[in-house]
Amino acid sequence: MNFKTILITLALFIVANFTLSAQSETEEAVLAPIHKLFDGMRAGDSSMVRAAFHPTARLQTTFTDKEGKPQIQTADLEKFITNIGTPHEQVYDEQIWGYEVMIEDNLATVWTPYTFYLGERMSHCGVNAFQVAKTEDGWKILQITDTRKKENCQEKE
Repeated sequence: MNFKTILITLALFIVANFTLSAQSETEEAVLAPIHKLFDGMRAGDSSMVRAAFHPTARLQTTFTDKEGKPQIQTADLEKFITNIGTPHEQVYDEQIWGYEVMIEDNLATVWTPYTFYLGERMSHCGVNAFQVAKTEDGWKILQITDTRKKENCQEKE
């Protein structure tokens, strides 16, 4: 192997390492408000939850009604935040895993399965689809759309 080949190989390795490192740091920044949301839910901390969201954020759920028709339900963000901060007996514990993260400039989409627990009791599960945007205050959740079911849910370990 000549010197030129070694130099090119080394340069490619450094560029690839830098790119992966930058992508990893950006991915961590995108996931930060999502983790803040669920940490705040577990703590019953409405201020922490509010800080995860952009002020214009939307919460939506897709489901099939009793007649078998697809439905979309929109929840009020302020009511959701108030509910988190209102004292309740059981911890709201949403477990997420298996992130799929896509980032383009200041927009990211995060797709992740979840199981939601009220205290130790499994309530429901599904998939969360997050839209996250970079703002002057960092990455914020713009929208969460989820699915919900009560069967075939993965239990926490």
